[in-house]
Order: sequence, then C-alpha cells, then structure tokens
Amino acid sequence: MQKNELINLIEDIISLKTETNNIEFKKSKDGIPENLYDTFSSFSNTSGGIIIFGVDEKNNYEICGISNPDILQKKIAEQSLMMEPKIRPIITICEYQGKIIASAEIPELDVFSKPCYYSGKGKMKGSYIRVGDADYTMTDYEIYSFDAFKYKTEDELRSKERIEADILNDILINNYLNKIISLKPNLINLDKDAILKINGIIDKNNHPTVCGIMNFGKYPQIFSPNLDIVAVRCSTDDYGIEDQNGIRFLDNKRLDGTISEMLKLAISFVVNNIKKATRINESGIREDILEYPIKAIREIILNALIHRDYSIHTENEPIRLTIFDDRIEISNPGGLYGRLSLDDLGKVHSDIRNPFIASVLEILEITENRYSGIPTIYAEMKKAGLLEPKFESSRGTFKVTLYNSKKEDIINDDFISKIKIYCKTPRTKESLSKFFGYNEKHPSYFINSHVMPLIEQGILAYTIPNKPKSKNQKIYTVE
Repeated sequence: MQKNELINLIEDIISLKTETNNIEFKKSKDGIPENLYDTFSSFSNTSGGIIIFGVDEKNNYEICGISNPDILQKKIAEQSLMMEPKIRPIITICEYQGKIIASAEIPELDVFSKPCYYSGKGKMKGSYIRVGDADYTMTDYEIYSFDAFKYKTEDELRSKERIEADILNDILINNYLNKIISLKPNLINLDKDAILKINGIIDKNNHPTVCGIMNFGKYPQIFSPNLDIVAVRCSTDDYGIEDQNGIRFLDNKRLDGTISEMLKLAISFVVNNIKKATRINESGIREDILEYPIKAIREIILNALIHRDYSIHTENEPIRLTIFDDRIEISNPGGLYGRLSLDDLGKVHSDIRNPFIASVLEILEITENRYSGIPTIYAEMKKAGLLEPKFESSRGTFKVTLYNSKKEDIINDDFISKIKIYCKTPRTKESLSKFFGYNEKHPSYFINSHVMPLIEQGILAYTIPNKPKSKNQKIYTVE
C-alpha cells in the first residue's frame, strides 16, 4: 500500500466512524496489542484485510499515533510466524496529522491453505473468520468445509450399512440406465451394478449412497429426515411478526421425496403462494402473469438441491424456502464451495461439491449442468423488470433473495436525495453499500441495482471514470 493510499483509507474510515469486514483499528500508542492472532487468522481465512495501528476507535477514532515503529514491525513479524501456515503481512508506515501511523496488510490465503490458525491453540480452537467488524471462532463445520474441499471428500457418496439397495425405485433406476446407455453406448458391456457403482449410485458393497437415495429412493428421507425442504409463506415481510389477525404463516409445508420430486413440489408451493395477474395475449388466450419469473425460481431451487452440503455436519439442516410480502428467500446448508467467490457466480466454471448428483440430474435431463443457472436467474429477473437477485454466503449457508420490487420503484426522489447527500464526499462502493444496509464485502448487487442508474443519469459519477473497476475508485455527487 502506498502512503497516500493509507492516508486516504484512514480518512474514509474515520468519516464513517466504524470498522468494516476488512479493516481493524489498533490503538498501539505504547506498543502492540498482545494478541493479533485472531485478526491474522480471520483476515487470512476470509477476504484479507488491513490492521491500522495508531488510531483509538474507543476515543472517537482519535489519531494517537505509535511511539516506536521498529518495535511494532518486529512484534508483528514475531506474531505472524506463530500462525499456521505462516503469513507475511505487508507493512506501511506514514505520518498523518503530525503522528506516525502504520498498517499491516494481511492477504487472503488460497483455499488449499485454509484454515489459517494460531499454532498455540491448534486448528480447532485457533481458527477464526471475519463477520462484519468482528473475529469469530470458526465452527467445526466451517473448518471441515475447507478440509473437505482440500482432500476432495465426497459426502454424496457416503452410505449407511443398514439401508439396502431395495430402497431404490427399480422403475426410476431402469429409466436412468436406459438414458445413460443411450448417451454412452459402451456401458452396454457392463452389468447393472457396475454402471451404478461407476456413477456413484451404490457403493462397492452394493449399499445405496446419498446420491442414489436422493435421486432414486422410494422414500429418500429414511436416510435422514431433514434432507428435505421447509417451505413457508409468511403473512408479513418479517418471519417473526404476525399479521393483524394474529397469523404468522399463511402456508407451511415440509416437501420431501427425491430431488426431482422436491423440485416439482417447491415450484408448486411458490406458484400457489405468490400473486398472479391475468391478461389476454395476442392470440386472445387468457394467461397468468406470475409475481416472480418461474424459470428463475426453478433454477434457484435446483441449485439448492444439487449444491447443498450432504455431509453428516448438515444432514439435520433442511433447505429453507420462505416467501414474504416483498421477497422470496431460498437458503441451503453449505456456503460457496472451493475457490468460487460471490463475484465469480455465473462467470466462471466453479468447483462442484456434488458432481455425481449433478451428473445424474443431467442424464435425467433435469439440469443442463452447463453453469447456466446463475445467468438464467439474472436474465429472467431483468426481463421481468425486477431488482437483481441477491446472493449471500455466510458461515456455512448460501442464500438467494428475489425481490418483487420493480427496479424503477427503488429509484425514487427520497432515495436519490439520501444518496446525493451521502456522496457529497466521494465514497467507495463498499462504504456506500454498508451505509445503505447492504453487504459491503460484495457490493455489486447494491451498486448495479441502486447506484448505476444514477451514474447513467449523470446524478453520480466516478472519480476515475476511465477505470470503473480501479481499487481506488470512488463515487461522488455531481454538483
């Protein structure tokens, strides 16, 4: 980091008077805090971050400075060597308001090196993750999820000895075998069990796997009752608030069966619990217009069923489909898998948590398995004139939110007034997103849906117009 970048960063954060998910302040006037291990770990395991020394956040972010930069650097180095794997902070020192300020940049580790932990506590107690402006001890599952990717754990192939192969539906199995042999003719030379083993449907001892049970089981939930979908239609826009008649849920169901059966049931649940409008089309035929595009709903539910975590850590957690007055939320156990980030969704080929399940559904022509799901969701919401979908991945849960607000409804005079006032001082995308109550770590949803229309109208502008993706980019109000 350049010295001027550090000064600009300090001024931005002080104006907001808050730490963020990737900024931590330390007073450190007479030395260094005894314990930096938690923050070293959390920044390394999340998206990286910067520790700024010489600012007293408890005293209205007073610039107190540091007394001895050499000792500070030495102690940072000593503590960084106590991390496993070792980290290498990048130190910057500058003068600000007549006092010495320092920063330590902690880069995010690649996924194969995570979790980073304090060796003095060990992996299970010394691993942390950043949530908002605080460091939290990682759960057993969060640690497991890193190791599962690193060591290619195939939870979809696990089985239970007490469950025999006769739980699988012969009609469904035979349909699958006919389809896969038609696509891969050489498989005709193998017997039935060999084909099922190759494709992860039964294990070497002929016991059905999770993949086999969830796709072909007569009653899949015998394996685990909560490998299903909990679907709820709330009576208000808040899960915990009753309506004026004292009713909290207008509809409340558990949807079970195979993956394809749950997909159909979930789509029907949504269709039955969202608003419909009727119009006469050009052919004079009456047709319903749904509140949300059903193609987008299908892709989200299908993604949740395919990409949920099927490990023992999450088998008691169902997928949750919740319909509110103003939005639909669909969440599944298991955050983003492997090297994929929220910003990569729909843009790159991702690591797949359950490739055998995905392959079976492709053979059954339920999914294309061509990474087209996310682009389809965006396209369908845009076609319907609705806000962009919101994707979140936090602490082992992946959630998608669809809003029924029209894009133009959000850009009203009150909103424009608030954002113009806030951007009289140039703001980063992250600070803008945080200020208006959105996820500052991944601000693309807020920026694309709320801010870009104002830039296109000339109400706002970039400080570096020729490089809209510059890391030093800010947005300001055009006077």
